[in-house]
Amino acid sequence: MKKLYCFSIIPLFFSTVSFAQRIDKETISFQLLKEPVFPTDLKNRTYVLTVKSPYNITKDDVLRISKEDHQNQVDNYQANVETAKTEHQERLNDYDIEVKKLQEKYKLESAEYSKLSAVEKIATTNGAPILRLPSRPVLNIPPMPVYRQPDLRDALIVDNKILASQMDVAGFSKGGTYLNIEIEMERTNFQDNQGKTFANQPVRIIGKHNGVVKLDKTYFSDFAEIASVPTNEINLNVHEKRYLQRTMDRTRNIINDNFGYQAINSVVSLETVKNKGDYDDLEKAYIYVTTNLKKLQAKSDYAPNKAAMENMQKGIDLWKNALTKVNYSDKKALYNEKIGEYLYFNLIRLNIALGNYQEAEKYLNELQEHLVDIKLSYDANLELKKLEEKIYNN
Repeated sequence: MKKLYCFSIIPLFFSTVSFAQRIDKETISFQLLKEPVFPTDLKNRTYVLTVKSPYNITKDDVLRISKEDHQNQVDNYQANVETAKTEHQERLNDYDIEVKKLQEKYKLESAEYSKLSAVEKIATTNGAPILRLPSRPVLNIPPMPVYRQPDLRDALIVDNKILASQMDVAGFSKGGTYLNIEIEMERTNFQDNQGKTFANQPVRIIGKHNGVVKLDKTYFSDFAEIASVPTNEINLNVHEKRYLQRTMDRTRNIINDNFGYQAINSVVSLETVKNKGDYDDLEKAYIYVTTNLKKLQAKSDYAPNKAAMENMQKGIDLWKNALTKVNYSDKKALYNEKIGEYLYFNLIRLNIALGNYQEAEKYLNELQEHLVDIKLSYDANLELKKLEEKIYNN
């Protein structure tokens, strides 16, 4: 996926000294224009978006559903009481069996203890046996359901027009029809599992370019845990409202990943070695990369970006070539393990900042193969872990 960029430069310098090599670090902040999976010509970036869902809920609906839920609780109350009694009796049976086992064990241990001499009793580690019994199970009868007027501030009062109004496509103008997005959404499904509440909300997203289907896929079918207690112990209206908003946010992100042109702020820290004529190629590489980062702009179809990317690649190639010169076993070598460390970190950082995660992972794997020879500092180890998280959590 291509990405275009604009930038601002913030120099922050740090230095480390190792075998007469000084390495400085510069932090560059810039903005990426992340292009979508399905690009659209600039002249055609208009869209229309519709939502189809079961949601058409008014204030009267909220009050009616609240009363129906209360009546269901009343209707099921006696069955819940009987269930509580049955479960209590089962716990009592288990309790009696456990007490009997403990009493028999105590009796045997007491008999053995009584056979010991006074000196042997003193020498025992645990002393005389003690009978410890568990607490007797208590019958917990569920309280009688009491109707409470729903809080309309937490109520899910929404319809398809409201849902559609929450959606937009980055870089597009609303009102045209070249890009047509249809969202088919189910209502939130709740499910109890092992005393916890889970939910899902399948959403089908259909995206068309001038009538041609580019995307037609259903998302969010898997159930996710939303509460550590069962559904009868939570406010379903509140949780449905929250889950619906989460689904809308995730749907918006998928639409923009596939069709939108999103501006993303990014920061990269790049290192350079102090050059006294020994590292001309590394200095050239650093200049190529940083200078051309500054030339990039977050514009679609911006011609100078192509030249800037090509020139940046010249610097990257110099870094890659320098890696072949590294002697990891000789700390006094001009291209020693410290140079190898700084080159790998530069390549990993830069590729992550540009969104090239597969390339970043390649250099991460190569660096890890050399960690027997490269002795990372505490701070470098911390940064490496953070870079790994960015790559694998992308």
